[in-house]
Amino acid sequence: MDYQTALAEEIRACAARLLAEDVGTGDITAQLIPENQWATAKVITREPAVLCGVAWVDEIFRRLDGRVTLRWQAADGDRLEADQCFLELEGPARSLLTGERAALNMLQTLSATATATRRYVDLIEGTGVRLLDTRKTLPGLRLAQKYAVTCGGGHNHRLGLWDAFLIKENHIAACGGIQAAVAQARKLASDLPVEVEIETFEELDQALAAGADIVMLDNFAIEDLHVAVEINGGRATLEASGNVDNSTLRAIADTGVDCISSGALTKDVKSIDLSMRITQTFNV
Repeated sequence: MDYQTALAEEIRACAARLLAEDVGTGDITAQLIPENQWATAKVITREPAVLCGVAWVDEIFRRLDGRVTLRWQAADGDRLEADQCFLELEGPARSLLTGERAALNMLQTLSATATATRRYVDLIEGTGVRLLDTRKTLPGLRLAQKYAVTCGGGHNHRLGLWDAFLIKENHIAACGGIQAAVAQARKLASDLPVEVEIETFEELDQALAAGADIVMLDNFAIEDLHVAVEINGGRATLEASGNVDNSTLRAIADTGVDCISSGALTKDVKSIDLSMRITQTFNV
């Protein structure tokens, strides 16, 4: 299954899960509102953000009530200013209120990932270094958060355990060394990229000798990253990982590595503060 097909299926499944966990057997508070009352509403962000999650919100309201119309004033990947209205809704008041939390939960989470990514991407602008995510995603939101990373200008590392080899410390120990692990990977799937995570210059030499496509430099100091780039001489793609934050990111990028990976883009995000407000009600 290709990525776009998998993402579309995940959006549908995610919307169903969100509604199931929130609505359950029915929204009893929404039943306080007359069934024939319609409303308009707007969604605003209380803080600057990069928008992400449009398709999830569309699917939530499509499943909930096809009479709800959504008028987006921004698209995924767009920068939003504080207090900006980026979505207007119209439909049965009950349905707007029933879908509110499920919709905002996805928007605030995915926009948080996109916003964090854009902040990092801006810090390394002009270096040519690619910013990568990791598998340290929120449980059940792997494809969604990886999509959000791309909306923020970042790039996806492997999606899971099936689409690329990443030979880590424990794999090396269990396989009997870097050379043996890389050789076995080539036998299993010669068309997939092979990455080796290393912690020392000795392991770097071994990974390069073994023909690794990508070498992850785990928690290397800045000065050691410079040395690793010289040793590599362009033979493999170099990925820096570990100790990545606002204060270190640019210095890491300036060492000459090809990419930087950060789990913080997905696992440490703080939800964007969003709000939906009813602006008008009328009977139909």
